[in-house]
Amino acid sequence: MLGVSRQLFRICRRSPVCRRHVVEVMRRSYASQAINQMLLIQQMEMCADQPSRGLIIGVYADEEDKNDAGILTPAGWKYNVQKTNGRLIEVLRMSGPMPRRGEARLLFAIEPERIPYYSVVAVVGLGKECLGYNPYEVLDEQKEAIRRSVAAACRILAELDTDRIEVENCGHAESAAEGAALGIWLYQELRDPKTRIFVPAIDLYATKDEICDIEGWRIGLQKAAAQNLTRQLQEMPSNLLTPTAFAQNVVEVLCKSGVNVEVKVEGWAESQSMHAFLAVGKASCEPPIFLELSYYGTCAEERPIVLVGQGITYDAGGLCLKKKRELFNMRGDMTGAAVVVATCRAVAGLRLPVNIRGLIPLCENVVGCNSFRPGDMVKSMNGKTIEVQCTDHEDVLVLADALLYGQNFCPKCIIDVGTCSGYMRQSLDEAACGVFTNSEILWQQIKHASMHTGDRVWRFPLWNYYTRAVRAGGRSDVQNYGVGRGGRPCKAAAFLREFVPCGQWMHIDATNVMVTNGIDFEYLRRGMAGRPTRTLVEFIAQTICKDTAPKMGK
Repeated sequence: MLGVSRQLFRICRRSPVCRRHVVEVMRRSYASQAINQMLLIQQMEMCADQPSRGLIIGVYADEEDKNDAGILTPAGWKYNVQKTNGRLIEVLRMSGPMPRRGEARLLFAIEPERIPYYSVVAVVGLGKECLGYNPYEVLDEQKEAIRRSVAAACRILAELDTDRIEVENCGHAESAAEGAALGIWLYQELRDPKTRIFVPAIDLYATKDEICDIEGWRIGLQKAAAQNLTRQLQEMPSNLLTPTAFAQNVVEVLCKSGVNVEVKVEGWAESQSMHAFLAVGKASCEPPIFLELSYYGTCAEERPIVLVGQGITYDAGGLCLKKKRELFNMRGDMTGAAVVVATCRAVAGLRLPVNIRGLIPLCENVVGCNSFRPGDMVKSMNGKTIEVQCTDHEDVLVLADALLYGQNFCPKCIIDVGTCSGYMRQSLDEAACGVFTNSEILWQQIKHASMHTGDRVWRFPLWNYYTRAVRAGGRSDVQNYGVGRGGRPCKAAAFLREFVPCGQWMHIDATNVMVTNGIDFEYLRRGMAGRPTRTLVEFIAQTICKDTAPKMGK
């Protein structure tokens, strides 16, 4: 028995889990020597297994018909025939109705070998084969079904400590990669390494005689990595991610990707007459910083797309202090800045032939002896006087100067991303971002992009009604809150339009999609959502492709 024990320890020496099981078995003492030896041999067989691998394949079925026998995807059917001799589909049908969209069915040791290559196979529901673009939902339902189901399967397999997960393309490799990479991600940098949740490696499943869409898989991973970078920045506590720390993180992340980063300090902002931006951050001990990102994917003479990201690293509301329940998530008030940073990295990683300028004003809006006050007057870069009616609506003040500065680059278009109004949640909940634009072309392009990514957008009005509301005061040119009841998101956009003198411009309000409940989208855990990063990356990619970019009617 001693020889068997030594052999068992040699097999299990690399696995802490196996060593723990061996110790437990060794502690058991039975009167019969044969029983003790049998237990050790069984434990040795279990520990001798290869590291666990999981496989995810898809099945099409009518969700309304419980008797639908289901049809495996081509890759799934090939695996069923070649590796399991048809056993997989038989066991799947015996296990009950086919999995629905967003569901996964686990089948263990389905291969006939004593030690199967894949210890577990997850069969995910993809809905009907005919799913596609739904004009009423403004969504490609097939791609969204792939994301939801693959993410659900990856999270289940991760809970089983699966070392490696291989995912078949399920009909669209890019969406499968997005679902897998987004689904397994979680923020745990500050946790003890011993208690961190295991994150498995993911890869595309393919056979030798099959044409695999490795390029689509790579694009999906890039987009998912961009959204995960946004989530990481959003989740970082505001005491660790100050404006200075944010700038340091951006330099570290983007300079490796070929994106140039210029860090401009408070004195530079003063020389540019960015008094609206500086007024917001003057109460904090942390100095305001202005980041300028530059990516050149084509000739330098090509006009760039300017991205402006709101960078309030913490928003307490200033003297108009927010309520306690609102303060917790205000570390994410730099969502716009995080989206711009992640988008620039993704564009560089995909090597898109486009020039990008990213402008990120960074500061904190807190209470201090030097806080700006309701009733204060500040001047923007273009000389317009702004009356501060409420210090809790500082978002538009920060973006105003950045929009004016963006005009210096003679851009193709300017897109700003911010979290300007909490009332967006009452309007759209988590379903979509709000979009305000003076260009029908930009609206069609961003809508088209969101249809593919599943991260939808919805257009709000930019009528003169709201412009009159923010110009109504007699003491100044504009007010940061405006008169009248309601329409707060529209008034914020109308205010920003005052600082876009010409050209195509689009404002994205991501307040309502900043945080997710972890239920509505299977590929996003509860917490910061990182939206609308993938939609913005897809938007930029589609503006380059003349064949897919929507055209204005003659």
